[in-house]
This record gives sequence, C-alpha cells and structure tokens, in this order.
Amino acid sequence: MTAILATIVSILAIAGAAWAAKKLLRVPVCPICLGVGGTWLWMLIGRSLGYAVDATMLSILLGGSVAGIAYLVEKRLPLGRSPMLWKTLFIPAGFVAAYGLAASQWILFAVMGVALVLLTAFFLVPPATSGKPSETVEELKKKMQQCC
Repeated sequence: MTAILATIVSILAIAGAAWAAKKLLRVPVCPICLGVGGTWLWMLIGRSLGYAVDATMLSILLGGSVAGIAYLVEKRLPLGRSPMLWKTLFIPAGFVAAYGLAASQWILFAVMGVALVLLTAFFLVPPATSGKPSETVEELKKKMQQCC
C-alpha cells in the first residue's frame, strides 16, 4: 500500500509542477504524462542506486507510457497510414522494451528502442503516391485558377 501511495503522490506532485510550469512558460506539455514519466524515471534511478523499488508499480507506469506514446503518435499519423496496424506493432514492441528496462536487460531494451524509433519513423513518413495527381486535386486547381 505504501508503494502505490508514494507513486500517486509522486505523479500528482510532478504533474502539479508541470501544470504550474505550463501556465508560466506556455509550453505545450501534458502534466499527467510528465508525472507518470517522471515517476518511473526516479524509480529507475532509485533502483540503480540500490533503493528498493516496487517492480509492479514501475511496470504499470512503463506500460502506461507505452500506451500514451502510441496514442500520441497515432494522432500524428499521415493520411494513408493505418492506426490499427500502428498500435498492433508499436504496443507489443513497446511492452518488450519496457520489460527490458524494468528487468535491467539493457541489450533487449536497446534493441527494442532502436526498433521502436525505426517503426515510428516509418509510420510518420507519408506513404509515397503514384506521382500522378488525383482528378480531385486537378479539379480543385482549375477551380481556384478560375475563381480569382
């Protein structure tokens, strides 16, 4: 019970600080996202320094971050990219990377991290078109030229 209480207090404290900074700096940030990310970051640092860290709470936070990142990127996918395929590939791979981080399996984490970056880059690049402008685009161009 202490672990969950400490985790919630940490998330709320970091989120509150991020919210205040957002008001002052007018920087577009998600306070809760920073609260969750900041909490699992200090948990990882604490564990590496020898402090006891609840692995269940750490895993929950890492999994939440994976889902949050998938959602964030999904909103930015270019036309022609499948959101379902994106999530189907990213989320399981993200969970493997999160497992590598939580279990201190650094090679697994690094390999999956690189794979996730490449996957994200692939999905964020708009798919190539046939090179031939569509009829709708050509019609709109003609209408705009005739308009003014």
